[in-house]
Amino acid sequence: MNDNKSAYNSGIYDKNIVSTLPYYLEYHNQIIDLVKAIGIKDIEWLDTGCGTGTLACRVFESRDDVRFTLCDPSEQMLEIAKNKLAGRDIRTFTVPSQMMTFDSEFDVVTAVQSHHYLKPDERRQAVANCFRALKDKGVFVTFENIRMTTETSDKVALKRWENFLSDNLKDPDIVKMHINRRGVEVFPITIEEHIKLLREAGFKSVDVLWTSYLQAGFWAMKE
Repeated sequence: MNDNKSAYNSGIYDKNIVSTLPYYLEYHNQIIDLVKAIGIKDIEWLDTGCGTGTLACRVFESRDDVRFTLCDPSEQMLEIAKNKLAGRDIRTFTVPSQMMTFDSEFDVVTAVQSHHYLKPDERRQAVANCFRALKDKGVFVTFENIRMTTETSDKVALKRWENFLSDNLKDPDIVKMHINRRGVEVFPITIEEHIKLLREAGFKSVDVLWTSYLQAGFWAMKE
C-alpha cells in the first residue's frame, strides 16, 4: 500500500518524480529565482505538501538565511525530509494544507504538486490557509497539475504528457496508471480556475509564473 497520495511510495519518490513530471526541477528554479527577485531576507518559509524536502534542499544550496517549516500529511515523507535536511534550521508538522492553523507567520509559502489531490471544498480551505499563514507583503507560490480550457485541447495536452511518460518510464502499465489517475485520484483545474481560487482566498496580485505540458506555476502577493 502506498504511504502517501502520490503515485510513488516515499522511498522511491525522488528517483521517479523527474521521469513523471516534465521539468520537475525547473519548478524549484523558478521559485528560488522569484523569491530572490522579490528581495526578502531572513526568510520564514512554509513549504506545505513538502514531500521529501527537495525544495528546501535546493533553497539551502543557494542561501542560508531561511528557516523552513515543512508540512506534509505523510510521516514517511517527512522522515526522509528530516534526514535530507539534518543540521538545517527546520521544523516539521504532519498536517495537510487544509488543516493548517498558521496565522501571519511566513514571508514565503509554497505548495508544489500537493493540492490537486483535494476535492473543491478542501482545496479552497487549503488555499485560504496558505493566505492566512502569510505575513503582509508575503508571497504564495504554487505549482499544480492543470486542465486545458476545452476537451479538445485537453486531449492534445494529455497526449503530450503520455508521450513524455512513455519515453521516460518505458513501462506501458505505469504510463496507463498515471493517465487513469487523472480525474479519479488527482483533480486538475484550469489556469483560469486557479487564478479565481487565489483571488477568492484574498490575494489581489495573482499571476502565472510558468507553464509546461499539464503543469503550471502561480504566484500571489498578500497585500
